[in-house]
This record gives sequence, C-alpha cells and structure tokens, in this order.
Amino acid sequence: MSAAEIPPLDDLVRRARELFVQTFGKEPAVAGVAPGRVNLIGEHTDYNLGFVLPMALPLVTVVVGSKVDDGLSRIISEKDGVEAEFAVGQVEPGQPSWANYVKGVVANFHDRSTVPNFQAVIVGSVPLGGGVSSSASVEVAMYTFLEQLTSSSAPSEKDKALACQAAEHQFAGMPCGIMDQFISVMGREGHAVLIDCQDMNTRHVAISDPNLAVLITNSNVKHQLTGSEYPSRRAACLDSAAKLGVGSLREIALEEVEKHKDEFDETTYRRIRHVVTEIPRTELAANALNCADYTTFGKLMVDSHNSLRDDFEVSCPELDQLVEIALKVEGVYGSRMTGGGFGGCTVTLLKQEAVENAIKTLESEYSGSATFYVCRASQGAQPYKL
Repeated sequence: MSAAEIPPLDDLVRRARELFVQTFGKEPAVAGVAPGRVNLIGEHTDYNLGFVLPMALPLVTVVVGSKVDDGLSRIISEKDGVEAEFAVGQVEPGQPSWANYVKGVVANFHDRSTVPNFQAVIVGSVPLGGGVSSSASVEVAMYTFLEQLTSSSAPSEKDKALACQAAEHQFAGMPCGIMDQFISVMGREGHAVLIDCQDMNTRHVAISDPNLAVLITNSNVKHQLTGSEYPSRRAACLDSAAKLGVGSLREIALEEVEKHKDEFDETTYRRIRHVVTEIPRTELAANALNCADYTTFGKLMVDSHNSLRDDFEVSCPELDQLVEIALKVEGVYGSRMTGGGFGGCTVTLLKQEAVENAIKTLESEYSGSATFYVCRASQGAQPYKL
C-alpha cells in the first residue's frame, strides 16, 4: 500500500462547483479555502498558555457559494449530503452538528451586520475525527468565504483565528485552545509555526528540507472529544494552576511542582507533570528543527508521546502500536500521537528515502487498517478566485 493521494485544490474546487450547480442550479460566486493541521509537538499545552508547533497540511476544506435575496441560508456538505438551513440573523446550535461550526462563524464574524443569507457547499479532504483539525479547517474556510462574500476582511489574522475559536466554544461546545485556528489561518508553505499561546506571538520555523518527510498515519480509530475526556483534563489543568497560585501551568516549573506533589492525587499530579514538561520540550524541539537537528527533534517527539501515554493518558493501544512500529524503521527520527488523543493520527519525522519502507512496515504490522499521508508544510487560509 502507498500513501493516500491528496486531492489537488483545483479538483476539490471543481467538485464543490459541480455540487453547487447540481444543488442550487447556478454557479457559485466566491470561494474560501483553509487547511487542516498536524501538530509536530506541544500537545494539550495550548489551553495551558504554553507552546505548540503545528504545520498546515495540504488537506483542506473548500467552501463555495453565493448570496441569496430570501431570508434563508442553505448549506450542503459533500461528506454526508445533508443540507442545513438557517437565517443568518437567528443562528443557534442544532442539527446537523457539522452546521454548528458554520453558524458559529457567522455569529462571530467581525462585521456580522454585512453577512447576507447565502447558499454554500462544503467539500474537504481533511479526515474527520483524525486529530488533524477538520473542525478548525471548516471554521476558517467558512470565515474566508464570508470575507469574500461581504468584501470585508478581518482586522488581523489573529482576530480571524480568535473569532473561529469562539465559534467552536460557543456553537460546538468544545473548549479548544488557540492552536488549530491559528495555524489554519497563519500557516506558511515550507514552515511549521511555533505559537506562544500566552502572548499569541508566532514564529515560522523552516521545515523544507527535501530529504525530510512528515508521515501522518491515521489509525482510523475515531474519537469525539466533546465527551468528558478533554473537558475533564482541561479542568484539571486550570484547577491545578489555581491551587498552585499561578495564572496557568505555563508559569510553573517541574521543580516547583515537585514541592507541592503531596497536595494532589497521583492522577492530577501526572496531568500537571505532562504539561510542565511538554511546554519546554516544545521550545527545545522548535530550536532543534531550526538547526536541522532532526535526531534531537525525533527524541523529543518520543518523549512527548510517552508523556501523553503515561502521564496525560490520552493515547490508546492503536496509537501506541503505530508509534512502536514506526520507531523500529531505519531512517525514522521520531514518532508520536498527535491531536487531542483517544484515536486519530500519529506523526512521524523521517528521511524521505525511508517513507516507502515505513509505510510497508506499518501496514504489515499494525493490527488495524491505517491510512497514510505524506505531507509538506502548506499554505494557510486563502480565497480562491472562481
């Protein structure tokens, strides 16, 4: 088995246009595109105001559409063929659940009074429930579409990303950090982005070595983070920071945590330990990548996975198995689970020449059925001229 083919952007737009014409009987007027992401390192650190190091993917969401004069917006998703209807002046969460991401963006658009009712089609190549942020991709693509529809751009990339984060908080009930929306907006071809989630500053870090590859392996074990797992861990982190007398776990070092170990139960202590070691680990990894020190970067990836598995307890047997298999392959620098956890994907940094053997080995030894994507760091959100 080889890596899955990543559909070219032009093909996705063509499919979206065809579905729009088939559904609404006319050509769409404008389009917005936004990528999913893979987080190379820095997991469950964003809502603790630490560092994250994601890169934008060539897997994207495309939204095409046009204004309408009547009082109803209609959107259809290619993935399930289900149509959602609502009036832009009266958006509330409801069914289908995917439409809540769209409604949330409408509600948080910077110039909401200018948003007309519209017809739109959503087409995407980002795997759902894979830990590569299909939700943020939809939100940011929708926001970009609305910018084209209204001829009104967000005041800044940061404002755009924060509006999309607010959409997910308010309409999808998911208290995510800033990473997913920031990288979908701010991604740059050939670069990962080190995001400081405390002051929201960003630094682009080159990852364009032609001899280097990033392999994303989808375990095809699905997760739904709106269950209790994600919110309970987030709450444990925020409550622990308050108990330690700091604004966030970003502000405390492991040595200081050790002094207060007896004040926490064992599970909570391990949750804290993951965060306060993952934050500096991510900074070190960004510096290693910047120096093309892939061996050090790979070791830090493995340390991150072990911490997520043992201390934060968000891995699962399938992800652990994929990481273990990948690390046996010659030419692999490092591998780890990526995303919120409980299924989804692993990310592996390896030599380009090792990709074929890595995929072959993973396919033959993994107990499940995986999908593979070989990805380059790609461009963030952009309008698409129809």
